Amino acid sequence: MTIEYDEKGKYYTDVVTKLPVAAIIQTTAHLIRGFIHIRKGDRLKNELEGKDLFIAVTNAVVHDAEDKALYRASFMAVQRAQIVWILPVEGEPNQQDAS
Repeated sequence: MTIEYDEKGKYYTDVVTKLPVAAIIQTTAHLIRGFIHIRKGDRLKNELEGKDLFIAVTNAVVHDAEDKALYRASFMAVQRAQIVWILPVEGEPNQQDAS
């Protein structure tokens, strides 16, 4: 990791700080509950408009049309082209799935 300082004492690093945002993601085939990580000070919309082909989701639970949990993963990459809509939610979206 490199740290650079400017003349005013502000520092810059290679590390990008991101905050987890609980979300429900509807894809063309499944519903995903998990956390999307966005840069501090940015909006969820900014993360969706990024240039990357995939968006990272942590603590993901993939559900079928009947809301049955099919898969669980600590990390998954979702192709942006497959996303229909995203709903940010308060709290942890997987709480009901943990019990």
